[in-house]
Amino acid sequence: MMAKLPACAPTIDAAGELLLACLRLGGKILLCGNGGSAADCQHIAAELVVRYEQKRRGLPAIALTTDSSILTAHSNDYEFATVFSRQIEALGRKGDCLIAISTSGNSGNIVKAAETAQQQGLSVIALTGEAGGKLLQHATVAVQAPSSVTARIQEAHILIAHWWCALIEDRLLEKRLFEAPTDQGEL
Repeated sequence: MMAKLPACAPTIDAAGELLLACLRLGGKILLCGNGGSAADCQHIAAELVVRYEQKRRGLPAIALTTDSSILTAHSNDYEFATVFSRQIEALGRKGDCLIAISTSGNSGNIVKAAETAQQQGLSVIALTGEAGGKLLQHATVAVQAPSSVTARIQEAHILIAHWWCALIEDRLLEKRLFEAPTDQGEL
């Protein structure tokens, strides 16, 4: 499967450019997914907020998968199907970007999150498997890992996310838009 990934490079780069444009214009990146994809959301947000490889200022990224009080209150009082779309309603602003991760592309709460994001003027990057699913209908850019095996798709997703992190750091630092902090010592 990884041998097929270079064929996806133009789409992966287009999604990376979308993320870069969002950050350059002062937007933030929101991420949602379930299970292993939820873990990937946290991983990606950490790479952006803290650092990937280079010393620099933190970048605004929020994994919508991490606030246990919001997740459980909303799921209890309403339904799990709208647990991410509700957070996008509260936190998403025009110019922000949502990374919606679903290996099948058919996770109902992820599709609803992408739909809400689209309605609120956010860009949506769908990160799916080769089938793409319903999520494709709400994507500004869709990156479809070339596999139907969940484990292989998830492996590709984190590689793609690292690809984006490297692109963002390289491009922002080359333009001196997000220089390294001077008061935090060696990080």
